[in-house]
Formats: sequence, structure tokens, C-alpha cells
Amino acid sequence: MKGFPPPAGQRVDLNSWDLGPANRWSFRNVRSVLPTRAVAAGTAIPLPRAERRLEELALPLQDRRAPTLGELLAGLDADGCLVLHRGRIVFERYYNGMGALDLHLSQSVAKSFVGTLVGLFVGRGHLDLERPVMHYVPELADCGYRDATLGQVLDMRSGVKFGEDYTDPECEIGQLDRAAGWKPARDDGGPESVYDLVLTLTQERPHGGSFLYRSIETDVLGWVLERTSGLGLAELLSRELWVPMGAEAEACFTVDRAGTCLADGGLNATLRDYARLGLLYCNEGAIEGRQILSPAWVSACRGGDVAAFQEAPNPAMFDLPHACYSRQWWVLDSERGVHAALGIFGQMIYVDPARECVITLLSSWPEAMDAARRRAIFRACETIASELAGA
Repeated sequence: MKGFPPPAGQRVDLNSWDLGPANRWSFRNVRSVLPTRAVAAGTAIPLPRAERRLEELALPLQDRRAPTLGELLAGLDADGCLVLHRGRIVFERYYNGMGALDLHLSQSVAKSFVGTLVGLFVGRGHLDLERPVMHYVPELADCGYRDATLGQVLDMRSGVKFGEDYTDPECEIGQLDRAAGWKPARDDGGPESVYDLVLTLTQERPHGGSFLYRSIETDVLGWVLERTSGLGLAELLSRELWVPMGAEAEACFTVDRAGTCLADGGLNATLRDYARLGLLYCNEGAIEGRQILSPAWVSACRGGDVAAFQEAPNPAMFDLPHACYSRQWWVLDSERGVHAALGIFGQMIYVDPARECVITLLSSWPEAMDAARRRAIFRACETIASELAGA
């Protein structure tokens, strides 16, 4: 446990830890705030370096002068930024006291790691996207997930009622925070674990309709993976992905009162190890010539049903006509295969396979959602990838 104290005079508890300004400290010290379970690493695969002076790169933004990358990061409460090009680190910077071996909360970037585990099991024939999730977890037959297929849950196209308003503690995402142990439990009861909450959810529309973002879908995937493998999610991630992709540091998941890992956002890892997932997808599912993930799965994560996504557009993507959501990845441009793992408060793994570029950003924004910041980051990533490809 890292255990560094929070800044003098700043109170950090379950009510405040994930909000600004406390998150400037707590996102880098989650093990000092919440119970966690370790994701063991194996032998690290080094990332070669070929440094570029990208801090001075001008970034064209709308209605204002073009700042440099360094200026943009300084103004966006960044904690770390790493750029890979052709498998080499060309830019790596840390801010706000963060270091290369410090773990940082991923928020919903974790979803893409869990989706990757599903892809591994589908490739081996252990999971079938057309089967109902209740086939793997029979308890789900008694809640809103009855008859929802694994593929529908993976693409967040079930018909389950789940509100994701981060400012409303009474909606379902607020209940998830309490069930996961991220917020204090209430005296009047409520689900005591994430899986208990899943079993209370109801269906509000037919499964298989338009996309609607629901974090709880990833926890259902985690439950399916645990039942199929007989392992907890932290142990499964270590065995199937963390060790094979050559992660250099132990990671961890936050756990609820029942010891269940929070699949939808509880992963904590180093900046470089987050980047390694992007490199895996940039390299068609291979690391150092070893095929870890099938190229077919990687391809499916780069495109999807644009029409189903556009029916409920994300504010940060209103100007991205080819955007969609596929297999726990945000597809920013399905024509070019640009996709990203995204988390609230400014977490991101951006993958541009054609330009062989991966950009990883860890942040502690004061607010959970900021569409203007997100759009600025997308434009910056496009500029960085274009600059590197031209070079």
C-alpha cells in the first residue's frame, strides 16, 4: 500500500474521494481509500524509446489560438500522458506528483480490459455471443437480463433500465457506487454488493435495440467470466492478459463488501501498462509476435452499428459521424478503425491502428463529464497521430 497522506488540510473520505479536488490525490492512492485485490504481473516486456519533442506541437482548436500539447495538458488536470508510435515510447510525461510506477484509477477504461477477456474466451469457444447471459449465470434469469445475449450486453444494447446520471445519487449509478463500496452504505439498506444490485434491475424495453451507456453491463460480463473460468476477475486478468502482454507492475481492482472486483471501473494500473493494452490492439492482437487476441476480435472492436449508436449520441462525439460502440470500446471513426477506451474524469487509451499510434491519458478532472475537454483531447490525438505518421 502506497499510503501517502493527502495534502495538508484536505479531508478525503468515502463522500469526497472521487470528486475534485480530493481526486487529485486519491486517484493515485486508491489503495489508501478502498479495499482492493491485486492483479499480479509477470516478466515485463520493455517498451523501447524514440523520444520526440511533442510538448511543442501546436494543436489547432476551435475559436482560439492553437496551444501546444504541453499547454493543453497543463490546463486539463492531467496526471500522466504517454504516446507510442510503432511500439516505441515517443512521449512520456507525469504531472501532479505522479510517477512511472504509481497506480492510477482507470474508471471506465477498465471496461475495455474486461471486454478483451470476453474476446479471449470467445476465441477459444468458451463463450458464445449469441447465448443468453443467463446460460452462464442462471441467477440472471430472475432479473431484467433474462434472455439478453452476451453480445447485446457486450455492446450495451440490452433493454435493462439503468440510469447513468453521475450527479444523481438516487439513480442506478448512485446505487452502484454504494453497492461497490465507493460511497457509504445507507442505514435504510439497499444492495450490499454489485451482483446483488444486478439482480434488482428490471427490463424497460426489448433487448437488442439502440445503444445506451450502462456501466452495470460490464459487471454482468465480469460475472459471466468468473463463472466460466472459476476464477475471480483479478486472478483471471492476471493469468490471461496482464502476464501475457508483459505488464511491468502489479495492478489492482477495488472490491465490494463481498470481495467482488468492480469490473466496470475499479482497475488501477500504471500509465505504461494501460498503454500496453492499446499496443495489443494496434498490433492486431499480438505482442512480440505472439498472438494473444484473435485479429477477428480486434477488427470487430474497430467498427460496429453506427445507426444504433447515433440514436443516443454521446455529447463528446456529436461531430463524429462514423462513431459507434463495439465490444466495450468507443469507436471514434469506424471507417479508419480509430477506437478508444474512455473513463470519466479524463481517462483514455486512444488507438489509431493505421498510423500505428497509441495515446494514453490519465487525469483528475474536477467534474466527471466535460464534453468540451473530451473533444479537445480527441482533436489533439488526431493531430499527434498525423504528425507522427508524417514523420
